[in-house]
Amino acid sequence: MTARDADVLQWLDGQEGAMLSLLEELVNIDSGSYDKPGVDAVGIRIAEFLAGHGIPVTTIPVEGYGDAVKASVAGSGGGNRPVVLMGHRDTVFPKGEPTRRPFRVADGRAYGPGVADMKAGLVMNAFVLAAYHRAGGAPVPLVGLFTSDEEIGSPACRPIIEETARGARAVLNSEPGRPTGNVVTGRKGGVFMHLEVLGKAAHSGGNYADGRSAILELAHKTVAFHALTDLDRGTTVNVGLIAGGQSVNTVAPRATCEIDLRYVTPPDREAAMGRIAAIVAGSTVPDTTAHLTIKGEFLPLVQDDASRALFETYARVSAQGGHPVTGEFAGGCADSGFTASVGCPTLCAVGPVGGKAHSLEEYLEVGSLVPRARAMAETIAAL
Repeated sequence: MTARDADVLQWLDGQEGAMLSLLEELVNIDSGSYDKPGVDAVGIRIAEFLAGHGIPVTTIPVEGYGDAVKASVAGSGGGNRPVVLMGHRDTVFPKGEPTRRPFRVADGRAYGPGVADMKAGLVMNAFVLAAYHRAGGAPVPLVGLFTSDEEIGSPACRPIIEETARGARAVLNSEPGRPTGNVVTGRKGGVFMHLEVLGKAAHSGGNYADGRSAILELAHKTVAFHALTDLDRGTTVNVGLIAGGQSVNTVAPRATCEIDLRYVTPPDREAAMGRIAAIVAGSTVPDTTAHLTIKGEFLPLVQDDASRALFETYARVSAQGGHPVTGEFAGGCADSGFTASVGCPTLCAVGPVGGKAHSLEEYLEVGSLVPRARAMAETIAAL
């Protein structure tokens, strides 16, 4: 271990209180994915923290969603290929949630909307960047990428993520560590779709036979979609939202649904999407039609040899610090799938440990803030 690395770790060891203070600020800012002012407010606060430590920050304007924020710390080796510390600023919660249940700490756990997923990861990334900058730079260049729209599939930030990853040495994505303390080495991909079914309206009492029920057709299609689920293969199809109809006494002329497909490998996606397309094209109720739109998509995190080597490095330094970890497979999607898909070694869920994301019971293990920051810093040093 170099003197610089020792200085970084020593500084991080004393930062739990400061980390919690910044985390409290971020959690208490509304930042639902569609709340651009709120998501930008989180970005501004992170940029202020980084700039206060002398770290250059660039804001990348994004139309309709929060802007992306990128920070850089110089490296003494490794050429121009940086290690990217990645995280998203948006949450799934509605406006006003921080007012209803603000940040709090009780019995070693912190609570509040987005406390684990993933504002603690943002704080950790910012402090690791600050630690290396104050020590005179990192052993390799570092880039902190703070995105704005992951919870809805990164429709705006995906190109920024992929461009950043293409030139990188590795990506450490600070989604929350698993409740077990483990990290994530594989994730499912996901496709999020909207289906519209059109029929023909008719009076349900006087002219029933003239109608063509879009709701009935959608019901048939829903059963067919769900029949595509193959749990052994890891493929699931879920119709999670449904709407339709005009009135109780009208044969429904229109119905819609939202479909969630999860899969493990790209060939699984192609197979499932082909079968979904066939269901959409066919009909059980005569003279009904349907149109499918892909609203968003995550690519799977598939571990290759380079990503496996990155995990082994992280696991080794974490175990040396007294925190052994293994890699887990997760059914949830994340931006790490985008970075892995462009060939960049990627490790996910290296953020502080937490659980029950997207719920009122979401929590963060406060005692994991510093150990996870140390493991990230030591991984960077080992690369």
